[in-house]
Amino acid sequence: MAAQTQGGVLAPPPGPAPGRTPDRAAEPDGAPDGAPGRGPLSAPLARLRLAARTPPGRLRTAGAVLVALALLFGVTAAWQSADRAGAARQLASRSEPLSQDAAELYRSLADADATAAAGFLMASAEPPEVRKRYQDDLATAARLIPQAAARSGASADAQRRLAELSEQLPRYAGLVETARAINREGLPLGGAYLRYASDYLQKTVLPNAQKLADTEAAALDGDYDAAAAEPWAALVLGVLLLGALGRYQVLLFRRTKRVFNPGLLTASAAVLVALVWTVGGTVAAGTGLHEARTQGIDPLRALNRVRVEALQAHTAENLNLVSRGATEAYNERWTSLSQALNGSPRNAGSVAGLTAAPPARAGDRLAEAQRWYGEWQRRHAAAAELDASGDYEGTLRQTLAPGRDDTAEAAFNAAEQQWEQAGRAEQAAFDSAAGGVDGALAVQAVAAALLAALAVGGTVRGIGRRLAEYR
Repeated sequence: MAAQTQGGVLAPPPGPAPGRTPDRAAEPDGAPDGAPGRGPLSAPLARLRLAARTPPGRLRTAGAVLVALALLFGVTAAWQSADRAGAARQLASRSEPLSQDAAELYRSLADADATAAAGFLMASAEPPEVRKRYQDDLATAARLIPQAAARSGASADAQRRLAELSEQLPRYAGLVETARAINREGLPLGGAYLRYASDYLQKTVLPNAQKLADTEAAALDGDYDAAAAEPWAALVLGVLLLGALGRYQVLLFRRTKRVFNPGLLTASAAVLVALVWTVGGTVAAGTGLHEARTQGIDPLRALNRVRVEALQAHTAENLNLVSRGATEAYNERWTSLSQALNGSPRNAGSVAGLTAAPPARAGDRLAEAQRWYGEWQRRHAAAAELDASGDYEGTLRQTLAPGRDDTAEAAFNAAEQQWEQAGRAEQAAFDSAAGGVDGALAVQAVAAALLAALAVGGTVRGIGRRLAEYR
């Protein structure tokens, strides 16, 4: 614009008043900085949104979703199967054997107590096999303590109890040997020492062993529950993935009028096989684990309980003779334990309960043990009648006598032998049922991962072929 003159002098062009910011000219983009939808990332995002609305963009988006879902399914299915395989391996190789070792440790100590009392009563007539049985019981306990410690891993509570038992066992053995030495001298103090040794075992050693057994039984239950868990997350993801693949193939058919997409069909088949494998493997593993529990774990627990209570009743029977009726505590213990053992068949902890629904492999042994248990009870009742009449020697002969098979001791030993063989049969049933579960689940984990990878590859190929048509 031409400059205007004022009094012959060129006037300055009009401009902003002093101290005032000039008005901004229009931005080249047509909008000021910081306006909504503008910024350094707005252009790329706008281009992505625009591309996603195109047919190739929709294909890429669907392919990304399907691939992500296939990867998530594969990882979840493989992880859950591998986790269950590890729990099943732990169940078969550590927790069940350790739980059984803890129960056997308790039983060995209880049997040592009963056998020590029997040998004490026989005094110089004690046969070598009775002495050997007592020594074998102590040797078994001494062997199981470090063996259980080696298997316990990071179980601090189990390690502590095993350390206490390793200190308590020699003390008990020393008390028994002191009682035997005094008894050989013909002094009545030997009986007091033996009763003290038994009292120490019953009130200190055995409760410690019972807590150890309870700890390991809880660990066994935890491993069993983990191994038998249902892989719901993998199954739900697999069904969703299979449904998404099927739905997208229907959409492609409607748009392209092409019936088959080889890549997506391969992906669908891989997911279907993975699902069927997972369901079938889960059912097979559950069946094996259920058999391991019903034919092995639960029957062994009930049998161990009966054997231990029978041994404690047998100990009370013998210690009552050692005390020569000086205390009613042993008769009361016998009565209490016998009431539990003679309970209803509906009670799994009773002798009759063991044979109510016996495991297939141990049924005959348990029935024979029940017969001998009943004979033991009858012979004990006959000895109790002699004891009530004041015939101590007759009571002793009726209860135990070397070389005779018509005593209460002989009947108890016969029942115990049958229970021991039944326990071996139940342990074999557990090993057979649980032995291969971990391997099958491990194979299932690998198969799920490979089939998921095949599904990813099929999805990429199927989507890629459709994208190629737009180039």
